[in-house]
Amino acid sequence: MSQPVRFALAGFGAWGKLHAQSIAGNPEARLVAITAPTEATRKEAAAAFPEAAIYADAQAMIAEAEFDIIDIVTPSHTHRDIALEALAKGKHVLLEKPMATTLEDCKAIAAAAATSKGKLALGHEFRLSSQWGEVKKIIERGTIGEPQYVLVELLRKPYRLGAGGWRYDQSRVGSWVLEEPIHFFDLARWYLSGSGDPVELYAYGNSRDPQRPQLFDNFSAMFKYANGSYAVVSQTLAAFEHHQTVKVTGTKGAIWAGWSGALDRTLEPDYFLKVFDGEKLETVKLESHSGEVFELREEISQCLRMVRGESHKLATANDGLWSAGLCLVAEESIRQKQPLPVADLLKL
Repeated sequence: MSQPVRFALAGFGAWGKLHAQSIAGNPEARLVAITAPTEATRKEAAAAFPEAAIYADAQAMIAEAEFDIIDIVTPSHTHRDIALEALAKGKHVLLEKPMATTLEDCKAIAAAAATSKGKLALGHEFRLSSQWGEVKKIIERGTIGEPQYVLVELLRKPYRLGAGGWRYDQSRVGSWVLEEPIHFFDLARWYLSGSGDPVELYAYGNSRDPQRPQLFDNFSAMFKYANGSYAVVSQTLAAFEHHQTVKVTGTKGAIWAGWSGALDRTLEPDYFLKVFDGEKLETVKLESHSGEVFELREEISQCLRMVRGESHKLATANDGLWSAGLCLVAEESIRQKQPLPVADLLKL
């Protein structure tokens, strides 16, 4: 058996702790260092993972710790600096979405990854889902013909505050479009990859709270391709629980999938996947549970493959640039109240 892959973890909030558990729970991985933001969380990290070195600062951890890959699960506005430090040292990086909160920072990270000895992967774990990944496989098999329309929609209650309330602070979160909808932009673009790159996007949004009008409780965007196919991404946080829907229609048939839980990290969710090939309707039996907790475990397994130079299914810097870029164009579309081109997103 090969040597365990050594992980450094930047961030020990609610999601960071699940990353830590997923790393520690993988027999081929070893959690060697953790950055935690407060004295209380550093004590918690040290007690939970006594073999890991605990740091207060990510840059100090990158400079001092011996590791193969850093898993960055810190507030969004910190991503650029930490990722650039790690890539400059030739370390592999798993970067939570969004890549960054501005297109300029996203492009800086992508440019650094292009010249680094380390590989960069983005935390779009929905691609690794037994459910959302199966949708992609069905499309690739040609079951529904050429996809022409994708809907990815979420109904849920508001987001968690995040450590220190960062998720409700626009200067740190960027926007709520960069939180959950970024996954949906990535899925829709992934499903419509045969159509090329999106060419235009139009978005709408509004908020219940006049104190934070740019953190949209309700958000919808439509983006189209040169061949006429298009996608709709929509979210409301003015609702309850966590209910996600995906619909894809093609030239022959259609797909309908849904996931429901009391919370986004529910361990026993309800979910389904139905496929119509133009003649018969089938309910697909999934091989394993669907949900981000399960997808995170698979993401860590795929990181092992990436570090070892093997083929993997992780999202690339290019994918991260597109997903964050579409979110940022959507916000600008809401401000300008008009459709906007997206063709220049990838120009570094």
